[in-house]
Amino acid sequence: MAVFLGGRQVLGVVPKALANGDIIGKIIGEELQVPTMSDRLNTMFNHVDAFIALPGGLGTLEEIFHISSWAQLHIHHKPIGLLNVNGFYDKLLSFLDQAVEQEFLTSSARQIIISAATVEQLIDQLQSFIPVIDPCMSRLDWSAKENRKKLRLDLSLHL
Repeated sequence: MAVFLGGRQVLGVVPKALANGDIIGKIIGEELQVPTMSDRLNTMFNHVDAFIALPGGLGTLEEIFHISSWAQLHIHHKPIGLLNVNGFYDKLLSFLDQAVEQEFLTSSARQIIISAATVEQLIDQLQSFIPVIDPCMSRLDWSAKENRKKLRLDLSLHL
């Protein structure tokens, strides 16, 4: 709401199945309905300059990690922020810090996710975000030409 009231464009991308029920609350700003959850993520990806996750459930967590993994793989360099209302994401952030300590996650990958307790702080951090380039991942090529290659699977049965 604060982003919308601050004069920024807000786009709510909602799968039709969820829009037709009483599952989601009121959309602030513009609403765009899409057929599937995958379409939702792709549409958001193509329409936004940054991602902000409010406290939520499994779907929110899935989207946070999905879009964060794309950032880690250098598919995009858009900032990802968690609005950490009343410390909602504290344990998740601690888990990510532990993953760095135990070397399951690089420190550059950990820096992909920004968090703040207030909207104002989060917006400031998102606006000043500079992606950390992981030298290993920066060599990846996600051009359309590369994406068209199909894997060939051997599904024959050998007895």
